[in-house]
Amino acid sequence: MAQASAASGTARLSDIATQAGVSEATVSRVLNGKPGVSTTTRQTVLAALDLLGYERPARLQERSAGLIGLITPELSNPIFPAFAQVIEQVLTRDGYTPVLCTQSPGGSTEDELTNTLVERGVNGIIYVSGLHADSTANMDRYVKLAGQGVPFVMINGYTEHVSAPFVSTDDRAAMRLAVQHLVAQGHTRIGLAVGPRRFVPVVRKIQGFVEHMRTALPMSAEEAEQLVQHSLFTVEGGQAAANALIEKGCTAIICGSDLMAFGAIRAARQRGLQVPRDVSVIGFDDSPLIVFSDPPLTTLRQPVEAMGQAAVNALLEEVTGTPAPHAEYVFMPELVVRGSTAAAPPKA
Repeated sequence: MAQASAASGTARLSDIATQAGVSEATVSRVLNGKPGVSTTTRQTVLAALDLLGYERPARLQERSAGLIGLITPELSNPIFPAFAQVIEQVLTRDGYTPVLCTQSPGGSTEDELTNTLVERGVNGIIYVSGLHADSTANMDRYVKLAGQGVPFVMINGYTEHVSAPFVSTDDRAAMRLAVQHLVAQGHTRIGLAVGPRRFVPVVRKIQGFVEHMRTALPMSAEEAEQLVQHSLFTVEGGQAAANALIEKGCTAIICGSDLMAFGAIRAARQRGLQVPRDVSVIGFDDSPLIVFSDPPLTTLRQPVEAMGQAAVNALLEEVTGTPAPHAEYVFMPELVVRGSTAAAPPKA
């Protein structure tokens, strides 16, 4: 009877087993709460149940170990939902209930969201690209939070004024990978389109870009700096920055986000230029759906899964009283070469 109510017959068991890649007997054991199934297999079966749109049996709805807040910027940039999904999956697997809070223009501020989470008694908070990444922001807010005994972890952004675990992509190494790739393709006028300079990841990208332009090409730091264009991390921002860089004679543009790269491609096309024949474009993030762009976008992939896992692990160590070292954990990006970069166009 329990099997029938949990799976509504053999056909449904079969669907779940196929989706999970396990036997029907294993699915039955999981749905009926019987022992003899590893934690990993159990999670795989439950994930299959969720993906197929079936409700979990009441007996499998475990009591939460606690609430963990997750504060992200707007979700219009696909990299932030990607981080949120990974972090929420890891938290759920570890028995915690994630509480997603999203900032938006005109909506709640990071401080307001933090206060709300603290009032709700969260066990900890994970910040993704928050005010900790803004070098002009007052970091006392985090010192105060630590004083309240609320553990927290920061993703993408570092400050020495806050004692906490930080998880970051190696922005300088990313620029090395991008510059080396483009120089190998024969490009010598390479531009960098990034967001405002006050953000720590932007500063690090500029440092890496200037350093590797100097070492890969006969170019001074001052000359490389002239090929950096600041704008917003949006399609429109990328378009504006790319227009300025193309005006400076750039045949390749490295962008601070995939959205900016879309804007750069749009700018080139509006000028009658083809990507990658006339202008090569590299994005940053490797967000979901990027592979469906036209042309497929060459980009610098952030290791989102590894970073999300590390952030949750560090936070839960804080929560359980065995805190990880308060340091920055830096993850190496990967250059994913697709169809938006090619050999430099022949000089006129």
